[in-house]
Amino acid sequence: MSELKSSERFERPAVREAYELTRLRFELAETVRLRREELGWSQAELGRRADMPQSSVARFEHGGTQPTLTTLERLAEALGLVLHVRMEEPGAREHDLSPA
Repeated sequence: MSELKSSERFERPAVREAYELTRLRFELAETVRLRREELGWSQAELGRRADMPQSSVARFEHGGTQPTLTTLERLAEALGLVLHVRMEEPGAREHDLSPA
């Protein structure tokens, strides 16, 4: 079996989709972590405000979980952010967490 070059791997739709989902999960986690730190909150404080355990906040921030829409909504609300979710044609993906 020959090794695929990195660029060839991304030509495969399944690989591109998996990469995009992983990238999005880490971007969301980074947004939450940065906003939490901006507010001077611990993970425990964010968990209290979002009604979830500190361990769930930690797992989310480290990309160790695939959050539900409900979890994202609770985190966004607790952080004073607005969660935008859209369905679009492939290739037009844009996910956004912006300040309220």
